[in-house]
Amino acid sequence: MTPTCGDDPEAELAARAAAERAAIVAKYDLGREKGAQIDPWEDPKFEIYHVTDRYGFIHDHRLPETATALEVKLKEVEVAREKKWLDMLAKWDKIRAGKDKKLTEKFRKRVYKGIPDKLRGKVWAQMLNVATVRQERHGMYEEMKRRARRWSPEVRQIDLDVNRTYRDHIMFRERYGIQQQALFHVLAAYSVYNTELGYCQGMSQIAALLLMYMNEEDAFWALSVLMAGNLYNMHGLFIQGFPKLLRLQLHHEQILKKYLPKLKKHLDRNGIDTTIYTLKWFFQCFLDRVPFTLALRLWDAYLLDGEKVLVTGAYMILKVHRKTLQHLPMEEILEFLQVRLERDFQQDDDSAMLELERCVEELRRGRLDQPAPPPDQELPQRPFGLQLQPPPVRAQSGRRSQMAPSEEKIIGDILRRQQEAQLSAGEVYRGSWYRQDVPSVFQYSEPTTLACYHYQTAPAGRNGIHLPSSRPPPRGIRMTLV
Repeated sequence: MTPTCGDDPEAELAARAAAERAAIVAKYDLGREKGAQIDPWEDPKFEIYHVTDRYGFIHDHRLPETATALEVKLKEVEVAREKKWLDMLAKWDKIRAGKDKKLTEKFRKRVYKGIPDKLRGKVWAQMLNVATVRQERHGMYEEMKRRARRWSPEVRQIDLDVNRTYRDHIMFRERYGIQQQALFHVLAAYSVYNTELGYCQGMSQIAALLLMYMNEEDAFWALSVLMAGNLYNMHGLFIQGFPKLLRLQLHHEQILKKYLPKLKKHLDRNGIDTTIYTLKWFFQCFLDRVPFTLALRLWDAYLLDGEKVLVTGAYMILKVHRKTLQHLPMEEILEFLQVRLERDFQQDDDSAMLELERCVEELRRGRLDQPAPPPDQELPQRPFGLQLQPPPVRAQSGRRSQMAPSEEKIIGDILRRQQEAQLSAGEVYRGSWYRQDVPSVFQYSEPTTLACYHYQTAPAGRNGIHLPSSRPPPRGIRMTLV
């Protein structure tokens, strides 16, 4: 029953939240049927016949009409591997049992060589044991969808993120299209399935990636395994305080100190903290930070080996590009890691994966291939899919009054490290860029930090105040969410 408003501000807040949630859900129910109201800016036009690549991404320029010799060769190799992978899938029970060591090692080598894209969805579903989980919880997904429609406090934020997730991909291009509907349903259902986590920005791209290769319900259960499975435990990355993110970043710094000390010194001198460039590496397993084809290969390995691929992949990227990075100033380091590598990794995917395997072995010898075991606070504490009482009014509205102490500590640590780096370098020099972190709390999303980049037009005064100019930041450097 919808709360009555009267003079009760809490009831009024709940009523507004319920009305907004119902309006958003109704738009996804209607989809693109007659009567749908879609703003032109939400639904960009595209020319499917000449700008869509084989993975479904839409490009602003006409693609080559003929493939290069290398592309033809790679396609032939992939087709030849498909039969081997079909044979491998037929032996899946033996692979899962792990008793045949020769077969298990063969499977591992083939994963690192790359799963054929035609079979990637089937192999991922097997690696995540989706069919078994789905059967054990038959009917649960539909129940979670129904519950989310009524009570999820995350609906508004999910709607905002769906509208900006892979809009350059044909599956998610159309506002309220079939795949946007599926993405909304998966995220909303998970927000009430895992009541401890709910929803956090960053989960949308993971769910969208799964939807590129699986149907809606399989993608939901795949997401649940990624969040709570022992091999992945991404739950610890997204809950308040981000404890797993901090643990992985600490391990990453240990690797840099031991294996890339010169590069670490250069990054520190330029105020490039690990908290800046590792966020998407660890949150989303390198999506949007390396070319999509390489990201798929890294995800193949991640589903096989879990979180050690995150720390090893981070080391591999810096090791491969260390000479370039050591000669770049601050603003170009950030652009290189956040923008340029996604456009051009400067190595083909096979070479990068071979380097990843070498890095795994190098870190294994140094006993740094695995991060420290997760503490209890990283792991889910509540059973999933609990039937709870309707959430408090403020929770229904998607609002939180203040940041948790753990989140305040993270922001404080970031600021402290930035200040220490700038002090060790002397000052922020004229003609350079510097970073300013501003803690912010929004009405319908979790507290976050706005990372602002300013251009230093004059040396800092005695009081340490830096006055930004109106000159825009370097290409690819924008106000970013941390």
